[in-house]
Amino acid sequence: MARFVTRFRWRASTTADGDAEGDGAAEVKRLRPFRRRELLHRSLFTIAHDGPDGPGHIWTVDVSMKDVGWVAELYLDGVRREKRDVPAAFAVPGGTIEVGASMYGVTRMHLVLDDGGERRLAPVAGTAEALRGRLARRHPRLSRTVGALAIAILIVNLVLAVPQAVEIVTGLPPIADTVGSFTSPIPVPAWLTGVLIFAGILAAIERVLMRRHNRVLDIETIWSNF
Repeated sequence: MARFVTRFRWRASTTADGDAEGDGAAEVKRLRPFRRRELLHRSLFTIAHDGPDGPGHIWTVDVSMKDVGWVAELYLDGVRREKRDVPAAFAVPGGTIEVGASMYGVTRMHLVLDDGGERRLAPVAGTAEALRGRLARRHPRLSRTVGALAIAILIVNLVLAVPQAVEIVTGLPPIADTVGSFTSPIPVPAWLTGVLIFAGILAAIERVLMRRHNRVLDIETIWSNF
């Protein structure tokens, strides 16, 4: 009886809002295989966890870029249950799958259990996250070097590129009239600004692929929107 009540409550939570299967949809949507051409705009993560009727089930989250944002779809054993805009929280038996993303990719993909514990979902083979993880396992020294280089680039950008971006933003008439203009104390040539922007984007992607985050180091840089 307890299992039946739990199962009923979970089904009710998944159909209360969001685009959940079981809401009258005539066609069941199944998980599409990952294609290499989707490397830059789609990610898949999976975890083994209890289903509505007990253990032995696979949950998969499909995150893809749509228009100007990310959309996440939750699948149970290959069949879609829900679809939500990111950030998203999917109720599953015994916990919640939390999904977060930035302009560079998926930043959070965790199963938060009702007892307070957390489990990280694993990237599916072939995705950018899985390929980066394979590099870390096969070539740990190279992986550490790439990670250290990304940190160095982001630090340089915080010192050089961010003040330059603030100068550009505060130079706009509406903002200058309101808060005044700002002049960067460190002049940066235009060509170097372009290099820093490109390198900073690559560094930010590297950090996202490894799901590493620091509140200061990984702040969304202003110049990335220009």
